[in-house]
Amino acid sequence: MPPLPARFAGIILAFALLFVHRSWRHAQLLLICAILTLGRRTVTSVLCILGRAQERRFVNTHRVLSRAAWSPRSAARILLRMLISAFAPHGPVILALRDTIERHRGKRIAAKGIYRDAFRSSDSHFVKAGGLC
Repeated sequence: MPPLPARFAGIILAFALLFVHRSWRHAQLLLICAILTLGRRTVTSVLCILGRAQERRFVNTHRVLSRAAWSPRSAARILLRMLISAFAPHGPVILALRDTIERHRGKRIAAKGIYRDAFRSSDSHFVKAGGLC
């Protein structure tokens, strides 16, 4: 892989702590190419950008996100800190959260229940939705 500009490399290397060395090489490649990919950013489309879709070990890079031991929550925390330091380094940060119901079905969903669907309900009309809140 060609060397990255220092500013870009600093951003990418912030995520290196999430992966072990072997899977970091694949994850770094996916991360860089996801930035460069136009359209849908699936693993397959990212690897097609590199011309690696026909490689023999294509599946190894494809499995990095599903089988490597890494934490998406930790990645989100790193990304949020980077965004806050870039866009609001000195001021307060105000976040707006939306209560969304995830419509999952099945016996193994432990916290599912019937909730008020805030999007489809109004003051005069109550809409119930099943799922996770």
